[in-house]
Order: sequence, then C-alpha cells, then structure tokens
Amino acid sequence: MEGGENENGGKKRGCGCSKQDFLPEESFQSCRSYLNALCNTKSRLRDRLLARSADHMELHEIRGRSQHEMKKRLNWWDIIWFGIGAVMGSGIFVLTGEAARNHSGPAVVVSYLISGMTALLSVLCYTEFCVELPVAGGSFTYLRVELGDFVAYIAAGNILFEYVVAGASVARSWTSYLATLFNHDPNSFRFHASSFPEDYSHLDPIAAVVSLLICIAACMSTKGSSRFNSIATIVHLLVLLFILIVGLTKANPQHFSNFAPNGIRGILKASSILFFAYVGFDGVATLGEEVKNPGRDIPIGLIGSMLIIILLYCLLSATLILIQPYYQIDVNAPFTLAFHAIGLEWAKYIVALGALKGMTTVLLANILGQARYFTHIGRTHMAPPFLATINEKTRTPVNATVVMTLVNSIVGFFTSLDVLANLLSLTTLLIFSLVALALLVRRYYVGGETTSSNRNKLILFLMLIIGSSIATAVYWAIGKNGWIGYAVTVPIWFIATLGLNLMVKEAKKPKLWGVPLVPWLPSASFATNVFIMASVNGASYVRFGIWTLLLLLYYVFIALHASYDAAKETTDTTSAATATCLEDGGASQLHH
Repeated sequence: MEGGENENGGKKRGCGCSKQDFLPEESFQSCRSYLNALCNTKSRLRDRLLARSADHMELHEIRGRSQHEMKKRLNWWDIIWFGIGAVMGSGIFVLTGEAARNHSGPAVVVSYLISGMTALLSVLCYTEFCVELPVAGGSFTYLRVELGDFVAYIAAGNILFEYVVAGASVARSWTSYLATLFNHDPNSFRFHASSFPEDYSHLDPIAAVVSLLICIAACMSTKGSSRFNSIATIVHLLVLLFILIVGLTKANPQHFSNFAPNGIRGILKASSILFFAYVGFDGVATLGEEVKNPGRDIPIGLIGSMLIIILLYCLLSATLILIQPYYQIDVNAPFTLAFHAIGLEWAKYIVALGALKGMTTVLLANILGQARYFTHIGRTHMAPPFLATINEKTRTPVNATVVMTLVNSIVGFFTSLDVLANLLSLTTLLIFSLVALALLVRRYYVGGETTSSNRNKLILFLMLIIGSSIATAVYWAIGKNGWIGYAVTVPIWFIATLGLNLMVKEAKKPKLWGVPLVPWLPSASFATNVFIMASVNGASYVRFGIWTLLLLLYYVFIALHASYDAAKETTDTTSAATATCLEDGGASQLHH
C-alpha cells in the first residue's frame, strides 16, 4: 500500500490509499454513474456471464495492470520443494488413523494409492494449464479463459475462502502441536475468554504471530521463501525417514493378515478421507508467473513432487500398520501413540517436530497461493485493483499478501478447529472438477474455428459425462450396495468419453506440454473428483451455499460493473492501438 500520486495525479490520503485504489472504474465515480450501472445490470450480465478471456490477454494486457512484473527466479527444483511443502503437512499424522481404524484396515495403503492417483489426475490437468498460462491467477485464470468470467469468479471466491479456512486451521494446529511438544494440553497455550461463545472462546495469539512471520517471509522474496521452504521440507522429510526406519525395526507382518476387513467399500471410503492429505498443489500453480522455464520446470516440479508424496504416504501408512494392529490405532494421534505402544515414547517429540515443520511449509505455500490468486483477481477488477500491485522493490504482491494474512490471523485467533474442519473440502474438489472440465473445453473448442456440429456434439458429450459422474456419486452417497446403478452410469460415462474421443475433432494442441490420453484422463479426473464430493459432509454444502450467495450479491452490486468497465477499457485501448498501427502502416505505404 504505497504512497505517492494516484492515477489522476492527486495525492493519496492518510495511509497512502485513495478511492481510486478500490473503485477506480467509471461506474463508481458518482452516484449518478453507479445508478446508471445498476439500471444496466441485466445487459451487463448478458455481456459478462459467459465472456471468455483469451490467452494473450491474460499473459500480457491483464498481467500488465500490476505495473511491475514478478521476478522469474524459480526452477523445477524450487517447484518440487514447494509442491512437497504445500501438500505434506499434518494430514499424514491425523487422517491415517481414522481411515485405517474405522474404514480400510491394513488396506489403508491401497486407499492412499487410490486417492494419490486421483490427485495426480488433477495435477496433470493443472500442469497443462500452468505451462500454457503461466500467470498468478492459477485456476481462476484457467476457468476464466475456458468457462467464462462468472464461473471463474464463483470458483475463485470459494477457493479464497477455503484458503483462509485452511490457513487458519493449520495455524491453530501449529499451536496444538507446539503444546504437545512441551507435554501440555493442546489448549494450554491459548487464552480462554469466557464471555465469548464456546467455539470462539479459546484465543490463539501464537497462530496469529506465526501467520504474520510467514507473511514477512513471503513479502520479502519468493526465492528466499523457496530457500526457507526447501530447508524446512528437507527437515520434515528427515523426520519422516526416521519414522520409517525406526518403525520398521519393530515391524510385525502379521498385522497385514486381515487386509481389508470392510471390503472395497471401506477402501473407497478411506480414499475419500485421505484425498485431503494431497490437496495444496493448486496453490503451487499460482507460482507459474515466477518460473524461469515453464515448459520444463512446471511439469517436472508438479508431477515429480506428487509422485514423491504418493510414495511416502504409502510407505508411512504401511509402517504404521506394521507397528500396531489397525484396530488399536488411535484416531487422533496415530503415529505418536503407536510409538508409545512399542516402548518408544520419546519418539513422539520427533513426530511433533515433523508435524510442526510440515505445517510451517503448508502455511507458507498457503499464503503464497492466496496472495497470487487475489493479485490476479484484482487485475481483472473483480476485487479491488490495489491488490494487484506488485511491489517495485521486492517484486512480490505485498498488498495481497498482507491483506490475506490479516484475514487468516483474525480467523485463526478466534475460531476453534472443530468449526474450521466443517468448512473445509468441498470447494477444493469443485475447483479440481471444473479445471478438468475446462481442459476438455480447451482441447475441443476454439471460438470462431470449431464448427457448430462439433460444438453441439461437444456439449452433448460433456453433459453426459457430467450427468453420469454425478449420478454415480449420488448412488454411492445414498449407500446402495447393489451394482445396478453403476451398471448404468459407468457405461454412459465410458460411451460419452469414447464419443468425445472419436466423434469430435480436437481443436487445440498444447504448445509445450500436454496431458496424455485426452479426453480419457481429464474425464476420469472430473468423475473421480465428483465421486469424492459425495463423501463430503452436509455442513460443507451449507457453507458453500451461504458463501456463494454472498459472492453473488457482491458480484451483482460491485464486481460485475467493475469488471465490465475494465474489460471495456481494455477493448477500447486494444482497438485504438490496432487503428494506430493500421494508420501507420497506411502512411508508410503512401510514403513509399
């Protein structure tokens, strides 16, 4: 939030901000202009609802609104460590116990493999987009280009909220693990405010301080953040290696005898729970703008980190089962109490240290992703454009980073983990599903080039893929143990994907790196993500509905008109530049 003069030459007031930083668009310059904008809401909705951006617009014109460019200082090595650091937090230490004891038993290894391969499908879709569109907006940009402004806005608004909840919950977990490290109750480092509601009465200053320290690191330098992340992640991996080596010295293969006590349904139920141990890589995709060689570094970094994570998760879950029978595993602290059961109580300190290191890197990756999402949303004027500013000295999005950290800190300071846990999950899966769908649209539809026949066939096959995927998930969710429903929905999905493959001409080939086996892998990614959504609790759907309603209100009264004006200004500027080039060309020909 830098001082100086605003765009109109006037001095900024007080803290260095003026009205022009928040609402500089024509529709908000006076009450009359705003009322006029509201009167034209219907026509503007028609204009922006399905308006698709273009690759060159996102890469040049939109990115240019940040005034300064981010430094391209990251390579594949940095992306690998960011990928591991963003994903491998406390999930392995928490989710494994519930999945193994209550659902899959020793087959938790298979559950981790299934959920890991599902996450890998989403990673492949993200990788193609990130290589083709290496900008800070991540999935917001991908959806804006292929599915339109409105879908991108709703998706981005929800994923930002998800990031806030995730950042606040990890920050509070950091305090809990720190207390455990000192043999204290998880709430002992928090202050109890009896006058507040119970779910908001345990105030957590440590969570807020940790978030602010991470913010400072993120603001100073992306490359510096990468070095810190690499060191912290290496320490985390050493802790995990310690768990593997020490645990395997106490291994008992007999614990694998009753491999799948609850059958395939238990394995799949555990997979839906364990999927959330893999989320976080989508934030790494927002670093694309700062990568030196996107065509090489992003595929190696994103796919390589996910393969490493899948391998480690399978090894760690197998080690846990070898240490202790699945029916004795503690749901809340599986690794800590497993080591205690075999007489290695001192190992709980190593586990707690590993969890702290993992959560620190997750917090860093979280705030980096949040800030870059918000930066690109600010560039489109769907959020206040002052958030789009790139600091001239550090070449990082300082404004967006500070704002998002303050929000994370406030939520983490007041809100209990129970409340936060109920808010997680649905949006992440929704975004992954939409990105897979957007990739199919990108490959098979190009405006002005795809024939109407191919377009209609594409719409038909996509509707069949979407409908069959949702029907399969619903059939699973209502608990039907029969096979008749799947015998109908799965073949429809297969035939629709096959039809897309054989009957619709591929309209666009990726320039540098592309997902193999299109349309099969993106279609499978969409179907599996929707299937996992069927296991999300009802509270998440309620949260999604309420928050989306609030987003719609903001869109209708603010974001629609701001983005409409910004798009109109960009179009006018482009048209003027084209006209100037034509005039210069004509004058040059006359001269000759």
